[in-house]
Amino acid sequence: MPDDALLRRLQVMELVQNWAVWRDAGDWERFRTVWAPEGRMMATWCQAPAEGFIKASQEGWAKGVSILHFLGGCSVDIVGRRAIAQTKMTISQRAPVHGVVVDVVCTGRFYDFIEEREDGWKIVLRQPIYEKDRMDPVNPAERLELDPDLLGRFPEGYRHLAYLQSGIGYEVKTDMPGLKGEKVQALYAAGAGWLRGEALDWEE
Repeated sequence: MPDDALLRRLQVMELVQNWAVWRDAGDWERFRTVWAPEGRMMATWCQAPAEGFIKASQEGWAKGVSILHFLGGCSVDIVGRRAIAQTKMTISQRAPVHGVVVDVVCTGRFYDFIEEREDGWKIVLRQPIYEKDRMDPVNPAERLELDPDLLGRFPEGYRHLAYLQSGIGYEVKTDMPGLKGEKVQALYAAGAGWLRGEALDWEE
């Protein structure tokens, strides 16, 4: 039924929106409800089961780590009880880099493997796609010089974000999917397999 199909798409979109609102607000109890029991998060700074990601986020929150998300358009494909959602997003993080407080803004997409369970739609895997980023001093009068060798170690799509995160003590994963390339094509293939009912096949 067309109305039922629209309702299910809206439910998936609401799930995606709840993830960003509840995570950024520190509403950890409701944030837990968006995940399947085996749910997993793949972020530059943390690749872990959902509960591990929540713990790491809480620890960062307590230390003053500032990571926020803003969502744009969302495309949802549903086959049976499975869905793939792609959502335009930005990740914003503020921290000092070489003594200068900066904002990094990374543009990309959330690529979510989602399944309908007895208690509603749940995220089984979230894999961001990192397309481009930039770093700006919060005070534009301050001058910032980056280490070009360190910056060059990270992929183009999130190199400034990785530079900041490594500087505050995180071990950053250096092979995340970007706008183009084999890694993102493999992610799309895993998503297509998910919709066909295949087991989730995605490397950490």
